[in-house]
Amino acid sequence: MSRHVAIVTDSTAYLPPRTMVRHGITAVPLTVVLGDEAFEEGTEISTRSLAQALQKRDPVTTSRPSPQTFAETYRRVAESGATGIVSLHLSAELSGTYDAAVLAAREAPVPVRVVDTGMVAMALGFCALAAAEVAEAGGTVDEAVTAAEKRAAGTFAYFYVDTLDYLRRGGRIGAAQALLGSALAVKPLLQLDGGRIELLEKVRTASKAIARLEEIVAERAAGAEVDIAVHHLAAPDRASALADHVRTRVPGLADLHVSEVGAVIGAHTGPGLLGVVVSPR
Repeated sequence: MSRHVAIVTDSTAYLPPRTMVRHGITAVPLTVVLGDEAFEEGTEISTRSLAQALQKRDPVTTSRPSPQTFAETYRRVAESGATGIVSLHLSAELSGTYDAAVLAAREAPVPVRVVDTGMVAMALGFCALAAAEVAEAGGTVDEAVTAAEKRAAGTFAYFYVDTLDYLRRGGRIGAAQALLGSALAVKPLLQLDGGRIELLEKVRTASKAIARLEEIVAERAAGAEVDIAVHHLAAPDRASALADHVRTRVPGLADLHVSEVGAVIGAHTGPGLLGVVVSPR
């Protein structure tokens, strides 16, 4: 067995499967509950099924992995030859995933550093990739953690949603903010700030909101070599158009990822989501 530092994350990182295999990254799935049925994100439920359920206003909830699931993952990774594990997860302000990982890490057969990145989606994915690159180069657990934390500190995530209702129902944004958006009939632009979802700007129409999102991304990426991810839920044409605009407006673009979010994030944002992650190298 090869001896190495292993990288573990969760399914909300939305890393492409081939990328995870290439870098040896393991993702622990969160759970989506439709009605009275539970499904593991990424393996047992499609985003199409989720979007249909949300549009019909069927009950949809999400839940963290159990500490036992993390413990089994850490044990399996250790058996593959890992001498240490860096476990990177979505913001603890949005999920109990980090807490479950911390509990499991106490009993792991090798040292585990659990990190609350304060991120989600490819904002988390880029952190996992940064840690994996250090580990592949022979770096220590501490060095991989430092790389992930540095990447998180410089990464920004912005997103547009058609309505704040899904975020309000899931408790991910305050009722007062959601009510304000509905009362004024505005289209909200949101950002991750301190690990929380915060209202960034209010724009009158969807087209103006998406144009403004493009402007914010271009401003944030100016003068830097950046990786960018464009996410969507049931809005592939919007995502493709935005990605094309990003390619022309960001001269320092290194990698551009375009993907549909999984069921966990989709359950809290609803169809029509359009998100952009800007992550300087």
